[in-house]
Amino acid sequence: MIEVGDLAKHFRVHRRDPGLRASMRSLIRRDHVTVRAVEQVSFTIGEGEVVGFLGPNGAGKTTTLKCLTGLLHPTSGEVRVLGHIPQRREPAFLRRISLVMGQRNSLFWDLPAADAFEVNRAMYGLAEGPYHSALDELVHLLDLEPLLAKQVRVLSLGERMRCELAAALLHRPDVLLLDEPTLGLDVNGQAAIRAFVREYTDRNGATVLLTSHYMGDVTALASRVLVIDGGTLRFDGDLAALVEAHSPHRLLRITLREPVPVSTWVDFGTVTEIDGAMVTLQVPRAETAAVAARLLAALTVDDVGIEDPPVEDIIRAVFTHA
Repeated sequence: MIEVGDLAKHFRVHRRDPGLRASMRSLIRRDHVTVRAVEQVSFTIGEGEVVGFLGPNGAGKTTTLKCLTGLLHPTSGEVRVLGHIPQRREPAFLRRISLVMGQRNSLFWDLPAADAFEVNRAMYGLAEGPYHSALDELVHLLDLEPLLAKQVRVLSLGERMRCELAAALLHRPDVLLLDEPTLGLDVNGQAAIRAFVREYTDRNGATVLLTSHYMGDVTALASRVLVIDGGTLRFDGDLAALVEAHSPHRLLRITLREPVPVSTWVDFGTVTEIDGAMVTLQVPRAETAAVAARLLAALTVDDVGIEDPPVEDIIRAVFTHA
């Protein structure tokens, strides 16, 4: 569905020092620098896959998505989506993809949501039957009935994002590119968007590439992740493999019947948190089971849990050691 080979995208940008003198000089002679936003990135995504695309701000995620949709032309390399070359912007290609950007508004603000959907129907040339069938499904999945008569500009951020998703999916795209779809939403809004994307992909078999700074989005929806940093792909594989490769420790959360001296924990692991009788230890991954068994034998334990570190911490470790 998506094939990317040695993709590179460079931008030539103007650079000017601060101050009036530098401003006047730039009228005569401008200095430029080349920004290598994406460099030699390669990956493939199969039909029906949901893939997380991770990286810090400025890593090249959005630039890559724009190359996949044809909004940007690659400097070099090859990109094919659904067998098409995106920058040609062929109607047959555009009817089968959709891009949702959490920080961009694509609906007409002064129109009610229902009328904004009608505008999308006209743009995609959807027949009445398929359009109303898709709209009814999306209204049900996203609970849009109370919003249809409201102007887009009076909707809350969470309500607007639900309408943005509906508008992007009215033509039932085969490839869905989501760029920070839960940006700025509260916990309930994030959960609603995740649940919808999961159900939509299960129903329609869509291929999804998802960027997000909220790791809950990625862990809830994707089993495979791409990690990009500085325009270069650092990791492509299973999320569990990423955790295994970049997290040599696990966390033991122990609840005792009564507190014990801090010195008690020296022989078991590194204390990361302690609150009375509740203690969190960091232990080497390979020794987790053995340490847990020694704890149960040596102390009066009410409860013990074994966890991987938060995925956010693991991703930070990937960037730190890249």
